[in-house]
Amino acid sequence: MTGPLRIGNASGFYGDRFDAVREMLTDGPLDVLTGDYLAELTLLILGRSRIEDPKRGYASTFLRQMEENLHLAHERGVKIVTNAGGLNPAGLADAVRALADRLGVPVRVAHVEGDGLPVPEGYLTANAYLGGAGIAACLRAGADIVVTGRVTDAALVTGPAAAHFGWGPNDLDALAGAVVAGHVLECGTQATGGNYAFFGEHDVRRPGFPLAEIHADGSGVVTKHDGTGGVVDLGTVTAQLLYETAGARYAGPDVTARLDTVHLTQDGPDRVRITGVRGEAPPPTLKTGLNRLGGWRNEVVFVLTGLDIEAKSRLVQDQFGDALARAGRAPAEVRWELARTDRPDAPTEETGSALLRLVVRDQDAEAVGRAVSGAAVELALGSYPGFHVTAPPGKGAPYGVFEAGSTPAEEAAHVAVLPDGRKESVPAAGRYRELEPVARPPLPPPLPAGPTRTVPLGRIAGARSGDKGGDANVGLWVRSEDAWRWLAHELTVERFQELLPETARLTVVRHVLPNLRALNFVVHGLLGEGVAAQARFDPQAKAVGEWLRSRCLPVPVTLLDPPEVPA
Repeated sequence: MTGPLRIGNASGFYGDRFDAVREMLTDGPLDVLTGDYLAELTLLILGRSRIEDPKRGYASTFLRQMEENLHLAHERGVKIVTNAGGLNPAGLADAVRALADRLGVPVRVAHVEGDGLPVPEGYLTANAYLGGAGIAACLRAGADIVVTGRVTDAALVTGPAAAHFGWGPNDLDALAGAVVAGHVLECGTQATGGNYAFFGEHDVRRPGFPLAEIHADGSGVVTKHDGTGGVVDLGTVTAQLLYETAGARYAGPDVTARLDTVHLTQDGPDRVRITGVRGEAPPPTLKTGLNRLGGWRNEVVFVLTGLDIEAKSRLVQDQFGDALARAGRAPAEVRWELARTDRPDAPTEETGSALLRLVVRDQDAEAVGRAVSGAAVELALGSYPGFHVTAPPGKGAPYGVFEAGSTPAEEAAHVAVLPDGRKESVPAAGRYRELEPVARPPLPPPLPAGPTRTVPLGRIAGARSGDKGGDANVGLWVRSEDAWRWLAHELTVERFQELLPETARLTVVRHVLPNLRALNFVVHGLLGEGVAAQARFDPQAKAVGEWLRSRCLPVPVTLLDPPEVPA
């Protein structure tokens, strides 16, 4: 088939806009509607829910969305592909069938299984990241709805595209193009103006969800339904391409997409065309994710108001340490962080206050619970003037740890359970290529020396940042060739670490993507044991890019709009 396949997205995470399914089905034509519900943290949440009820383990929101919208999808002939099955895709598929029978909607439901791995002792979940071949098998067998567990986010697009166009495992460039489109779609409205650095240039109060028009050669156009909010332009698509990626090789179970070959062109209002994507054979191993309970944590935020903020901070820290010593059981990890949100001569009490955050961790719940909350409460009348906290201290809560690993692709039991119940084994790719760094691309010639003005980096550069386990990535891009000539030479690893002192002692790797006028920095270990451990103020590194954009450095005045003369 040669016509474009219109694939939309209605969920970027478990908890995304509930009405997005109905909006995507009613606001314009679609062939396939996808929903991504599985972040790394989500499988930990589902793992804990499965302990309470072995029949659960899937994203229940999807079932409620289907109760409202299954008839719409059937009437419009839209197929639905989702990873909402989580740890129990068979269970969710059965629940969808029961729902369809109750509603009287004749749909054929299939599911993909085999991502679940033997769970090592001490862990809650262990899953391999499967590709789109199982989804394709289900769709070729006539499925209207395909439920998966842990597949790659892009597989929700590569699977339908492969089924529609008849791609096989050797159609590497076409598959790579679909992977890039899938990566743009996977986080929903982040492709249409959500969380966008230059949000002030557009109306992004309620951005519509994105869709991609995929062609037989794997090229495509990212767009959205006419009349919906937000914007699709080179910036929004570039930002999402950089999100949670690293170097030029973007590896997956279907194909390794070369991000350094991506070409983006504005194809009209709210339309960005993706072309030129090259694909390579995937690596011989699949990424795996393991979740375990890491221990117990507690948090108390003290409010320090007015004068002598630093002295007040020292006092409460000393008092708290003394109280724990008297109790005879200090937590294994005690971390303090003072955020100077206060300002002098403040017009309101809140703007005159700083926040002192205490985070404790231990394997023993008691060590972070009663001992910590008791010590905090007992200070209420005997500490710094103006003592109060943002919330009453609690008893603590368990925290999780996500660990990434790998398993041989040939050992994964990838199975498509077809609408008639037959099980079809999905073979591995069969041909592989070990991942290795690409040669460093040549940098553009630097800008000629000239006058500069010290301004925030964000005056000329956009950014988006995110997490992968304990690492963070920060992608930056600029919108003109001259700005790229400056950025490529100015923002070295050393300069990056100077601007973000928190990264100075960590390993930072810089990747250069000239086609996107972009740099992508990977900061190893910034997030400790990952988002579930909540070791950091911003545990998913969502705002590291905005922190970087706020930092000031000398920028050529020729790049500033409007141009500014040096002071």
